[in-house]
Amino acid sequence: MKIKELTLFTQNLKAQINFYSKVLEFELINCDELSCSFKTGNSILKFVVQENSKPYHFAFNIPSNKENEALAWLKKKVQLLPFEENELVNFESWNAKALYFYDPDKNIVEFIARKNLSINSNSVFSSKSVLNISEIGLGSANIKETVGILNSIKPIKKYSGDFERFCALGDEEGLFILANPMLKKWFPTGDKIEMADFKINGDFNFEFKKGKFIELA
Repeated sequence: MKIKELTLFTQNLKAQINFYSKVLEFELINCDELSCSFKTGNSILKFVVQENSKPYHFAFNIPSNKENEALAWLKKKVQLLPFEENELVNFESWNAKALYFYDPDKNIVEFIARKNLSINSNSVFSSKSVLNISEIGLGSANIKETVGILNSIKPIKKYSGDFERFCALGDEEGLFILANPMLKKWFPTGDKIEMADFKINGDFNFEFKKGKFIELA
C-alpha cells in the first residue's frame, strides 16, 4: 500500500515546522499560517492547525541496511524511546528493526528498517535516506468493523495481528495499524491510544474524522 500524502493535525504548527525542517531536516515544500508540508522520501507529510488535536503513532520506512546509522544519526537530534532498555527494537516476526522518538506534539514517530523489502543504500544516512511514510496508527474499539469499512473502500489484506486487540493491514510499503484502546496502548511508551483525525492520499483516499471514514474523490 502506497501512502502518497498523510495529513495530521496539530495545535503547535511553529514547533512542528521547526522540528521537521530543522531537527529532522526534511525539505519544507509548502507553508502558510495554517499548514505545512514536508517531502519525506516518496511521501508528503502535512500538518494542519486544529484545536484539540490528538497524538498519533506513525512510521517512516528507511533502507533495510541503515538501522544502525539511523540510530547514531537520531541520537544526535532527539531523545529515543527505548523498549526494555533497547533503543533499536528488533521485530523478529516482521523481520524488521525500529527506532522511536517523540515530536513536539508527543506523536510517536518511528523509523523502521524492513529487511524483507531488501532496499539497501550505500549513502551516508540522512533525512534524504527516508523512503516513505509506511504506517499510520488508527484507534478502533471495533477492529473487525473497521477492517470491513476499509475493505469496502478498497480491498486490503491483513499483514499481522487479529480482530480483537491489534491488526496491521496492508504490506511492508504501507500499513494501517489498527489498535483497540480498551485492550492496548501504543508501543513502546504505553501512551493512550486516541481516535485522532487524519487524512490519507495514495492507494487509499479518505479522511478519518471523529471516528468516521469519509471517502475523497
